[in-house]
Amino acid sequence: MRAVVSRFGRGNFQQTLEVGNDHFVSDVAKDKGGDSAGPSPHEYLGAALAACTGMTLKMYAQRKSWDLQDAIVTVDIERENEIEKFKRSIKLVGITDAEQSERLLEIANKCPVHKALIGTIEINTELL
Repeated sequence: MRAVVSRFGRGNFQQTLEVGNDHFVSDVAKDKGGDSAGPSPHEYLGAALAACTGMTLKMYAQRKSWDLQDAIVTVDIERENEIEKFKRSIKLVGITDAEQSERLLEIANKCPVHKALIGTIEINTELL
């Protein structure tokens, strides 16, 4: 996996992010002191789960030759009592078989980002 590099951007909280040759920004909403110039870090976390879920479902459905035309994945994150609560909703387009739908729900819970978020996470930080 490529490293993610973050540097100060414009405004109060904006960060410029680099992943290889890809560049994007993160910021916070105006009501939190930012400029709303890009998704917040938590929104990127939700985006990571949503994108990984969709990719995992597509890969599995293709392997099974199922008619999954789209998987619309919505992730919302709320903080309650010091707990991050992820609400993930999945709309399967093209799948009408109940057994296939149930299996795809099981597969959604096996996407690598989902597994990382529910597993043990270790963050090692060094000051350079």
